[in-house]
Amino acid sequence: MSAEEVRELYDFAVPRVLAAGKIMLEAKVIKGEEKNGVEWDWVTEFDGQIEQVLIGQMRHRYPEHKFIGEESSSNAELTDAPTWIIDPIDGTENFIHKLRLSCLSLGVTIGKEQVFGIVFNPHMDELFTAIRGEGAFLNGERIHVSSQNDFRQSFFNYELGMARTSDYYYNLYMFRLKHLIPKVMSFRCLGCAALGLCYVACGRTDAYQCDGLHIWDAAAGTLIVREAGGYVVDSSGRDFELAKPNFLAASTKALADQYLRIEREADEEMSRALKVKEEFAP
Repeated sequence: MSAEEVRELYDFAVPRVLAAGKIMLEAKVIKGEEKNGVEWDWVTEFDGQIEQVLIGQMRHRYPEHKFIGEESSSNAELTDAPTWIIDPIDGTENFIHKLRLSCLSLGVTIGKEQVFGIVFNPHMDELFTAIRGEGAFLNGERIHVSSQNDFRQSFFNYELGMARTSDYYYNLYMFRLKHLIPKVMSFRCLGCAALGLCYVACGRTDAYQCDGLHIWDAAAGTLIVREAGGYVVDSSGRDFELAKPNFLAASTKALADQYLRIEREADEEMSRALKVKEEFAP
């Protein structure tokens, strides 16, 4: 697909994302419920409503394209076809509690490669966008990551919500925090992956990390970080894979490497501790 065709898709998407954001702003009574009976995963009627509106409009215009939505897709496998990846409300618990840190996220892939990303926080009227190779923008103004490359001076957004999902993630986060807290200048946990990535992109934070997420959490924001000059890597240190989004996003590779080195030490300690626990279990 040519650059002109990608731009046409982007120009079609932006006003529809902005319009869908009004649904969030107009929500007066917001009631959350457990999704599929999972007590840590919440959804509202507005998640489904926004997703249905967006996918309906895009499928009408591009019926041959593929669509992956958080609320409607049982299969999130990427193909080479143009694919629209939608998180209708990222930060649902923030949205339920009227904390103004929730957003719509839309990423598009072609040939399994990210070509543009849009993240819109209607509560603050902030539109983050990026087209591959053209830079990243906030409300039309070019943005860049910070120049921080020293983890001891870094402002780190570490997403801890996934610690509730399994014993594995609980131990992973707890052991890493044990190693990170004495060394990192400051921590935050914002509860919204897409905005967490965008805040790295515009320099509000220096790094953001989360493990155990889904493709719709990362489809837009990771591209925005890269187009803002940042670095995105798998939390293991391997190359980032959108289909398996365990990620660390940082202002610089040097900063990411420092975090990864500390976390490898924590992961090794966790492995040893769990092995000992297993050996001595009754």
